[in-house]
Parts: sequence; C-alpha cells; structure tokens
Amino acid sequence: MADGQAKLSMEEKFAQYAAKVAARGTFPVWEAPTQLVRDEDLPWAVAPDGTAIKLLHVDLNQGLWISMTRLPAGAKVIKHFHTGFVYAVTLQGSWYYLESPEEVSGPGSYLFEPAGSTHTLVTPPDQVGETIVWFAIYGANINLDDEGKPVSVVDARAALEMYRVYCDAIGADCSKLIVHGE
Repeated sequence: MADGQAKLSMEEKFAQYAAKVAARGTFPVWEAPTQLVRDEDLPWAVAPDGTAIKLLHVDLNQGLWISMTRLPAGAKVIKHFHTGFVYAVTLQGSWYYLESPEEVSGPGSYLFEPAGSTHTLVTPPDQVGETIVWFAIYGANINLDDEGKPVSVVDARAALEMYRVYCDAIGADCSKLIVHGE
C-alpha cells in the first residue's frame, strides 16, 4: 500500500472503531420502555372509496405520523404537497405516482420523498389484491384540487384526531396507538 500500512481486516477495523467509541466514555441509558404495536392491536380506518389507514405512532412534538396504508386496485389518492420528509416501505402490491409512472414501488421497495414534493399516488387498476405501504410522514400533506389549490391539510394532529374519531364511531379500541407530545 502507498502509505506503508498493511490492509486491515474488517474485524480489525471494527476493533479500532470500538476502541475509539469506548474511549469517549459511557453511553446514556434510555429508561423509557419500548412500545410494541401488533397488527391486531389497532383497527383499519376504512374510507368510502375502499382505502384504509392504520395509524401506528404519532409524535406531536416532531409533527410525525406513522401509518400503514391499504389501497385497493385502481385507487387514486388526492394530489398532495408534502411540507416535510416522507419515508415509505411497500409491503404488498404496487403503486406509483401519476407524475412518474415509470417508477413503480413493489414489495420491499423503499421510497424517500423530500419536503416540497407534489404528487398523486395510484395503484394499478389491473392489480390482483391490495397494496399495503408503511409510511412515516413529517409535516403536513396539503391536499390539492385539480387546479392545484389547497382543499385540506392533514398533519400529525389531524391524523390522530380523525383516527380516534373513527375508532370511537365504530367502537374500536385504539389505546395501543403510540402517541407522544400530548
């Protein structure tokens, strides 16, 4: 090697890194308990068009809402603008944006949406079965009409309130929903 050092194995590199970290001192211990939400712990909130959401976690301090979204074949979500980052993992089925139909998200796909993105989510009309996507959304979705004018806003607080109202209306328990900042 040009610098005269022998090539280190991965184990040796890890040992050097671990020694540097250990030299910094002890790490704080997080005392808060972990919170687990199982699939059966929360209901799907089903909309008249057949789309559904299962809200999993809301952090009102960070403006974060995490959900599972279920969409039938041929679904179209209203065009919307994101004020914050969105992270998505497709678990089942497929979907894409009308604005970029060549970029199809299928099972195992991960999608990052930067703040400021605008799009219309759709599922293929000929798809067999439903699409299920895990979303982590910071900020708000500003829903837009056909002319691009805002018609509604959904943020962490609105998502939480709508989900609770839905669960109450159908007599479903949503006490396992993780909520921070209330």
